[in-house]
Amino acid sequence: MTSLNHPSPPRKVRGHMKIGFLGAGSVAVAIARQAVLAGHDVVLSNSRGPASLQALAAELGQHASAGTRQEAASAEMVVLAVPWPAVPEALVGLPSWDGRVLVDATNVFASLDPVTLADLGDETGSEIVAGLAPGARVVKAFNSLFAEYIAFPRRPGGNVVLFHAGDDEAAKAKVASLAATFGFVPLDLGDLRQGGSLLELGGSLSGQHLLKPGTEDDAVR
Repeated sequence: MTSLNHPSPPRKVRGHMKIGFLGAGSVAVAIARQAVLAGHDVVLSNSRGPASLQALAAELGQHASAGTRQEAASAEMVVLAVPWPAVPEALVGLPSWDGRVLVDATNVFASLDPVTLADLGDETGSEIVAGLAPGARVVKAFNSLFAEYIAFPRRPGGNVVLFHAGDDEAAKAKVASLAATFGFVPLDLGDLRQGGSLLELGGSLSGQHLLKPGTEDDAVR
């Protein structure tokens, strides 16, 4: 039986991937841990350089490594999980995206002390991210969940629902397929404008943690 202390192993993904992480906070680490358990390679990066992440990479296991931002951003799929004010710096000077998938897991806090939200004008945060990463296929996902729910998507009451949004159907399908093998139940909310606004801080689905009752196998159907 699945428990929060002893989760059942995620299913192995068909097709090995390398997944890069821009940012190494609690959300990034929770996603990276799921990817490692599924047999993928992950490359962690942050603003302080690879040396600051060596211990974390070692703790995650042989499928994890620490790298530069450029190395992380060269992966087949890249997760952006940095504080909102750091987004422009995190995305500058990276290799050409060439259609690779960029998962936007950011939340638009302008400040945490005091808590204030960024003024985005008429755009969503993910639309701004897409503008800063030309050529990337941006999918909004994981930002609405607390890290503890990402770390344990298979829970006693059911499987955690993962909302996601994006303008590219194939990119959304790729993220959803990966998330399903982790144990999530993916739910497509539409494009970055409509779906992204629901997931944005202040949106109706921000911070909502929903479970779909059923067996663990339901999460990968």
